[in-house]
Amino acid sequence: MARASTRARVHAAVLSLAAESGFGGLTMEGIAARAGAGKQTLYRTWSSPAAVLLDALLEQSLDASGEVAIPDTGDLRADLDTLVRGMIAELTAPATDRLLRAVTAELQTDPAIGAEVLDRLLGPQLRAIADRLARADVECPEDGAELLLGPVFHRWLLRTRPFTEDWPAAHVERVLRAVSSGG
Repeated sequence: MARASTRARVHAAVLSLAAESGFGGLTMEGIAARAGAGKQTLYRTWSSPAAVLLDALLEQSLDASGEVAIPDTGDLRADLDTLVRGMIAELTAPATDRLLRAVTAELQTDPAIGAEVLDRLLGPQLRAIADRLARADVECPEDGAELLLGPVFHRWLLRTRPFTEDWPAAHVERVLRAVSSGG
């Protein structure tokens, strides 16, 4: 495992290179050179350029304590709206959209990358949302969490329809209505 300072340099390097040349232009050699690290150091921590990029992107989703950041102010509706808006902003930001799409494509063919996303981001996010829904006495909180996140990913990944300003609040309202009626 690379030291924290090395990880930070490698994360900055991979994000910089990916922004310049796209996902297809990433190599372990290029990342190592940009980070001022040995290629063997990278391979001891990450298995591929996709794994390095994923690690850098996941790091941005963590709070100060290293946990996946989920709003929890006590107002479930407002917190879910904030979460959905934040996800949409991250997914559609010009600096990350293309990279996240490339990593998402890697998820389909690289089981290790898929497992890492599930372990470090999606799993903790779903559990935190399900916990919030359980505290609101939702009968099947795990299903409710998937119902909240699934359409966001679907709309983004397949580009079925744009995210309008009022869509997040309307989506949260639909989900809360569905889970509170046992739907």
